[in-house]
Amino acid sequence: MLLIMCLPAIIFFLVFSYGPLPGSYVAFTNYNYRDGIFGSPFVGLKNFEFLIKSGQLWLLTRNTILYNVAFIVLGNILQIALAIMLNEIRLKYFKKVSQAIMFLPYFISVVLIGVIAFNLLNYDTGAINALLQQAGGDPIKFYSIAGIWPVIIILFQLWQSTGYGSIVYFAAIMGIDGSMFEAAAVDGASAWQRIRYIILPSLKPTFIILLLFALGGIMRGNFGLFWNLIGNNAALFPTTDIIETSVYRMIMSQNNFTMSTAVGLYQSLFGFALVMLCNWIVRRMNPDYALF
Repeated sequence: MLLIMCLPAIIFFLVFSYGPLPGSYVAFTNYNYRDGIFGSPFVGLKNFEFLIKSGQLWLLTRNTILYNVAFIVLGNILQIALAIMLNEIRLKYFKKVSQAIMFLPYFISVVLIGVIAFNLLNYDTGAINALLQQAGGDPIKFYSIAGIWPVIIILFQLWQSTGYGSIVYFAAIMGIDGSMFEAAAVDGASAWQRIRYIILPSLKPTFIILLLFALGGIMRGNFGLFWNLIGNNAALFPTTDIIETSVYRMIMSQNNFTMSTAVGLYQSLFGFALVMLCNWIVRRMNPDYALF
């Protein structure tokens, strides 16, 4: 029965994860429609060489990793803080209302988030520029200033995901042995001491597991969020272009399957190597926390 229950998941991974793997061969060819994937001329690593020399690969890698590092670090800190605050709330009704309000942004479409951002940041009719003008200031051309967008994207990402991401940490806190809190109360421990000496050490295994999972996707960006916030605005690419958005443009605008496949293959291999390295480091520090 268990094997039958696993069958849909196995089929899913075979079809969508392992089935497309032979298509990676396109990254080593000068692909053309007439000869197809395996009939196109083999060019070895020339596609990768072109990407490296153009500097595009470094830009995409830097942006993707830095954004994900910010999402992981700031996201986990806020999620832990939020879970602890929820745990400290004693009024049950207020706690449920707070949870509902915090979880709501996760279910908002990224398309709608893009619309909200546009209505806030638009130069002519945006709410922020309207407030600045009413205060006697000059409007800001947000969609022309590349340097400000890392902050904007990180804020929207945290706003959308922090509430939902805190569920795991909140569940981990609920699983802590209650006798530890009772013993701490008898000893006169303050709320901060309970958090520091009981809750935070108990969240350490959960944090490491989630960190390893997050590192596995550190080369993958939130395409929907980035595309709906930035779109095809080339002025912002130096600080906002990530691997997913670049691959999408290569395919949709340029029909450049070779370069897009080369970037995608590089992304997968880099992410795999990073996960193996991090898991090896964790296993050396504490084998119980390693994934394998």
